[in-house]
Amino acid sequence: MLKTINLEEGFPTVEQARQKMLRELDLARRAGHKGVKLIHGYGSSGVGGEIRLSVGRALQEMKRHGEIAFVIYGENWGISDPDTWALLKLRPSLKKEEDLGRKNRGITVVWF
Repeated sequence: MLKTINLEEGFPTVEQARQKMLRELDLARRAGHKGVKLIHGYGSSGVGGEIRLSVGRALQEMKRHGEIAFVIYGENWGISDPDTWALLKLRPSLKKEEDLGRKNRGITVVWF
């Protein structure tokens, strides 16, 4: 399954959450994990969501540089999404992942 990294824990600033993400992604890769699920929230109170936006920008940059293979936002984490489907074909065991198909905007799936 996916290693879960909670970026909201402890109510960090946006920069603290971004730094934690970078650190934890590096540790996960070194430990041999193939993918992770980031929990970043989505600003459900009608304001905020800054961590989600910052994480998304950083992940897209990492993808552009070839550091990660897939970035799948929670609202797209379902079988109708082309990237999700491609990943599920590579790793069928991910079909059992609890957030698959739930359109959870508070998470992002990252595959190395």
